[in-house]
Amino acid sequence: MRATESNQDYPFAVTNTAAALLDGAGTVVSWTPAAEALLERRSADVCGRPARDLLADAGSWEGVLSRGGQGAQQGWEGRATLRHGSGRELEIGFRVIPLDDGARGDAARCLVLGAPMELVARWRQDHAFTQELFLQGRVGLAVFDAELRLLRTNSHLLPYTGVPVDLNGRRLADFLWAEDARIIDERLREVMRSGIPLIGFNTTVRTLDDPRGGRVVTVQAFRLQEPDGHPMGVATVFTDVTDHERSRGRLDLLYRATGALGGSLSVLRTVEDLVKVLAPAFGDCAAADLAETVLTGGEPPADGHLTLPLIRMAVAGAEADVLRTGTARFTAPLPAAVPEPAASGAREGRGELVTGLGARPAAPGNDAAPEWATSVPGAHSAMTAPLCARGIAFGRLTLWRTGDAPPLEEDDLALLEEIAARAAVAVDNARRYTKERRTAVGLQRSLLPPATAETPALEAASVYLPADSDSGVGGDWFDVIPLSSARVALVVGDVAGHGLYATAMMGRLRSAVRAMADLELEPEELLAHVDDMVLQVVAEAESEDPEDADAGALVPSGPAGATCLYAVYDPVTRSCVMASAGHPPPAVVGPDGTVEYVDLSPGPPLGVGGWPFEPVEHDLLPGSVLALYTDGLIERGEGDVDEGMRNLADRLLRADVLGRPLRQARHDIVEGLPPGRLRDDVTLLLARTRAVDAGSLATWQLDPDPAIVGDARHLVLDQLTTWDLDELAFSTELIVSELVTNAIRHAGGPVRLRLIRADTLTCEVSDSSNTQPRMRRARSSEEGGRGLYIVAQLSHRWGSRYTAGGKTVWSEQHLPLA
Repeated sequence: MRATESNQDYPFAVTNTAAALLDGAGTVVSWTPAAEALLERRSADVCGRPARDLLADAGSWEGVLSRGGQGAQQGWEGRATLRHGSGRELEIGFRVIPLDDGARGDAARCLVLGAPMELVARWRQDHAFTQELFLQGRVGLAVFDAELRLLRTNSHLLPYTGVPVDLNGRRLADFLWAEDARIIDERLREVMRSGIPLIGFNTTVRTLDDPRGGRVVTVQAFRLQEPDGHPMGVATVFTDVTDHERSRGRLDLLYRATGALGGSLSVLRTVEDLVKVLAPAFGDCAAADLAETVLTGGEPPADGHLTLPLIRMAVAGAEADVLRTGTARFTAPLPAAVPEPAASGAREGRGELVTGLGARPAAPGNDAAPEWATSVPGAHSAMTAPLCARGIAFGRLTLWRTGDAPPLEEDDLALLEEIAARAAVAVDNARRYTKERRTAVGLQRSLLPPATAETPALEAASVYLPADSDSGVGGDWFDVIPLSSARVALVVGDVAGHGLYATAMMGRLRSAVRAMADLELEPEELLAHVDDMVLQVVAEAESEDPEDADAGALVPSGPAGATCLYAVYDPVTRSCVMASAGHPPPAVVGPDGTVEYVDLSPGPPLGVGGWPFEPVEHDLLPGSVLALYTDGLIERGEGDVDEGMRNLADRLLRADVLGRPLRQARHDIVEGLPPGRLRDDVTLLLARTRAVDAGSLATWQLDPDPAIVGDARHLVLDQLTTWDLDELAFSTELIVSELVTNAIRHAGGPVRLRLIRADTLTCEVSDSSNTQPRMRRARSSEEGGRGLYIVAQLSHRWGSRYTAGGKTVWSEQHLPLA
């Protein structure tokens, strides 16, 4: 038999253990049912007999009770071989527990606990595992009773500042922040009530001595219960996952910040979206400052050591109003950027971390905090990182923490530097896009006419809004083209696609339409010629060899083609003739306030070919407003076209286009349009019609007789006297004489002579011939051939146009100053 001394709790101290009570003489006084079952000996057969009779080797009895000296009062352990009731031998492990304080030889009673060796070995292994489990420091272990008082913990339950060394009998609220303790207690009570284990519950714990230094722990809990199912307490495991949660939080913040940077190609919106992610997730306040030149797409200075004037572009967080007030524009030095190529191991855009702001002096000095760090009242720490791209610094990100938030650390600064590096690339891309977009929009606007126009026929005002599409501006255009006889042409078109190609194509189409409008073609005929031109452009682009094309050549970004609406308004007849190439119909606001859309029969878009264009004539009362537009105004991706047209009609009435100057009303029509980004260019052309009154018009029908030329001159002179235009009498007499003579000589039919007084004096001669007059240089030996030359010299401009019954030759002269 061997006996080993132990001062630790022995695994025999459990219920249902075999036990025997011995008196001082070693006689069995009592015998538990568990002992009867272990040895298969009845209590009546054992009690009253010496305990040595139970041993297989009776001589070893002295050894069982021979433990003395130090530790005897606490008992001792050993092993012995007993006789089983069946006659076999049974080896057990035992523990002797003295019940009196007397020394050996006195009448000292003792209690002997025993169990088979295989059970003892298993208990010892479990006991050693439990002891090791409570001694390890990787996780915190705690056993709570039914009242959630701590019964046992390991020394590393919560190794934080302010946690007492002895936790036995304490509650969590005795050393943790009240709110944190309440959250954990509620979960543990739920485990005791339901018996469902608590797995993977993350919460923040703060001690009473250090409320700012919160830690994140994962709590797992299991209910302890008696054999009858009554709950005894809760066993819990606390695992500190602060570093893991911080790392995961930083990665999540970096992911969300990167996502925010990719949402727009606008410099302002990019930094606004970024600071909204940084505050309050990363800090209580965040700000983004940029060099002024970045906003306009300009290149910042390449010398990173220069002091750049910065503009605070975006702020977010609790103190956003403080950051905005008085800091809209200031000058601040940027940390020097690493020049390209960067030195080995160098990192571009190093930031700066400032802590302990409350303890630093406010006045300038060696230990004073930087000015940028003291912008937020109550901040205890701050950090900033420059925005650097391609070795050039052009802005910075700044973050502050206030109140009970934990102070910023070097790891936080490294994360801000990483975010700033990615933000710098996004902002630089947005800056370059802004530059290219400004160039494209500038080119687009340079190819468009002035936004307002005044002619005798109408008052015109226009609005052009370029799209916010990432592929660039579109190819919308409009035009107001003065024609002969006080008429005017209105044009609105839309080239398919976006980008510089669409802009260049728009310029070509506008030039072609103006050139053909100068030929006085009918709307349907003009569109047919433009359609043919677009087909030729498309054919040239398709036939070009890619190897022969220049690297910077403009190529179509989508299907080639365009829509166009061409309308000619005559203030004399007060009618408007128009034709459409796949373009939406114009809206007409009548003088009575009604809005209607012209019933057009639109032909195919330009570039399709093979289909005719049908003209439509619409009478317009003086004071009517004609609204021409592109599809970007009525579609916008928010519904069908019919809904957009109804919305446009409502906007025209709300803007009071009948009672206000069009240059004011045009902005109200597109105000707040659309609620999001413009997916397509928006063009609106408004025209308020006017009429030439009967007193400013004179018409005569002349017989095809050369003798009538003299009468024509007298008629014109009398009319000029009536209009008080005697200063133009001589020139007009010569023009009428030449034009009427040519018409009678070469046409041979009735001749119509008409004078129109508007902003110019127009003289028209119409005949039935389709032969266009051509001016030529007459030789010195020729008597004729100088008539049109004289007309050209006396006129501001002159020309001819085909009509349904022949042609009209016209001449315009400036009116004398009043």
